[in-house]
Amino acid sequence: MSFVLIGGMDRLKKSYMAVAEQGGHSLKCLSRNECNFNDKIGHPDALIVFTNKVSHEAKRKAVQFANTRNIPLHLVHSCGVSSLKECLKGS
Repeated sequence: MSFVLIGGMDRLKKSYMAVAEQGGHSLKCLSRNECNFNDKIGHPDALIVFTNKVSHEAKRKAVQFANTRNIPLHLVHSCGVSSLKECLKGS
């Protein structure tokens, strides 16, 4: 499955990618709201938003993106690697 992670810590990006790869998933990380946000998300199978490390605007855009394209959305308050593991397990 392909996932897009929105939020999280920049210094953990390599760890996030390694966890996803171990589980056989592909992961794209967007740490903040950027221009052409929806284009950068692409066409994932699911979205994961770490809500404590992302702006309200980025969260709003991610929720709207997931709703309009009818893809699963996981809102997770913490931004640790273990939180990502649990999210990937459940999908």
